[in-house]
Amino acid sequence: MKTFVNLFVGLLILLLNIDCKEKPIIINKNTSFEVKKNISYGKDYEQKMDIYLPNNKDSAQKDVFIIIHGGGWRGGDKSQLTTFIFSMMEKFPNSIFINMNYRLASINRFALPDQTNDIKNVIDYLEKTLQYKPQLILLGNSAGGHLSMLYAYKFDKNKNVKAVVNIVGPADLSDPGFKNYEDYSFIEKQLIDPKILPQDVSAMDFGSPTHWINKNSPSTLSYYGKIDKVVPLSQKKILDSVLSKNDVSHESYEFNGGHVDWEKGKNSTFLINTIESFLKKADKK
Repeated sequence: MKTFVNLFVGLLILLLNIDCKEKPIIINKNTSFEVKKNISYGKDYEQKMDIYLPNNKDSAQKDVFIIIHGGGWRGGDKSQLTTFIFSMMEKFPNSIFINMNYRLASINRFALPDQTNDIKNVIDYLEKTLQYKPQLILLGNSAGGHLSMLYAYKFDKNKNVKAVVNIVGPADLSDPGFKNYEDYSFIEKQLIDPKILPQDVSAMDFGSPTHWINKNSPSTLSYYGKIDKVVPLSQKKILDSVLSKNDVSHESYEFNGGHVDWEKGKNSTFLINTIESFLKKADKK
């Protein structure tokens, strides 16, 4: 009886290990990706990421897309962008994709500096794992778009970010149109830890990506909804203006729909095709 029980337990463990092993993502006969889910890049339980590595024999150093989800800085999850990443893989079969969670804000925790620090933690993890410094494309939607821009313009001291893809991200927190956002009081009170503010910079300026743009800022592609009631179209105009003043290469586009419609049907197809052409230009700089 004991031998039977041991055999059963051993078989159960084997089956569990098989179930937990992630199957490769097969895009087409020439393109597939190895999947590593919920890899820890820090000690907090929220500091997890999914890694998608292309299964090809090309030994060249690969660009890395770091995907940053939205959710108002205190919600959301990386799983929201998994389907979009699968669509991106077809266009970028030789790139590495990182889909990251980050420490969410709450009444007891500020969004910044934790969330920009988490982007840095992911980058440090990648450099150690890949054993080279990859060229990075930060791509985020909503709060993730904001964090992508803010990190690239303010915190990328080593200039590893070659491009930003900002999807409906707030660029200027002081924009009167954006103050209609229903959670704006949270932004004023909980977005930024006052301890990190320089004496001569207000909280809203510190948290605004546009405040940190300069001539060395990375190329930026933006995508905004024509009837977005969360992040108004005025954000696109403000961002374009500041990028132009600093001679930063950029493109911006509008889509038909509201805040979450960028990923639907023709909007998503247009965005992915535009990202491809935009990054080809960035590579030539």
